Amino acid sequence: MGATPASIGILMDGNRRYAKERGMTSYEGHRLGVEKIKELVRWAREAGLKEVILYGFSTENWNRAPEEVAYLMKLFETTFGGDDLRAIEEEGFRVRFIGERHRLPASLKKRMEEAEMRTEGNMAGTILIALSYGGRAEILAAVNKLLAEGAGEVDEKSFRDAMWSAGTLDPDIIIRTGGDQRLSNFLPWQSVYSELFFTKTYWPGFTKEEFDSIIETFGKRERRHGR
Repeated sequence: MGATPASIGILMDGNRRYAKERGMTSYEGHRLGVEKIKELVRWAREAGLKEVILYGFSTENWNRAPEEVAYLMKLFETTFGGDDLRAIEEEGFRVRFIGERHRLPASLKKRMEEAEMRTEGNMAGTILIALSYGGRAEILAAVNKLLAEGAGEVDEKSFRDAMWSAGTLDPDIIIRTGGDQRLSNFLPWQSVYSELFFTKTYWPGFTKEEFDSIIETFGKRERRHGR
């Protein structure tokens, strides 16, 4: 049996296109995307993953139509307080958020803090949700934090500790659904040795069979890390 991944990152792309091809609204597509997260959490536990990093809303997503952004903010707020959060709790995962929290609505930030507190004792692993997240923004924030602290010489560890994602694993695997083959500002520092998997399947249509196939393929790859 090959190596088993400890951490994966997922760019959950294709909600709107999935909905459009089925005569649904983009809002319905986003809701189906949230439902898929609940399935993913169960798959992650069954695969023995310790960490899943989900790209929920990027810094670039603020450029979308205001009504869509407002809907997504409300959808996130609902998700992190109801049955969707219970589904994560039941699998034993804790929830953590990274990103530019100051840009998010106060009501959503409150719900995020409640979700983190409510799940902090869960030991199966961590679901890390990137909201208002951009990899370059995370790196710049770390630089500014170190400057403000008057840091002298900085090494990789001290820099990593200054990042929003401090204390997390670098992802062994990054999956992008929806057909595009780029990382779109997702975890540029952390992904240098990640195995990349791109699928044309839209996020709401992503299946356990495809997920399991990616995990199996990862186990067959030789990871030399420059050696």
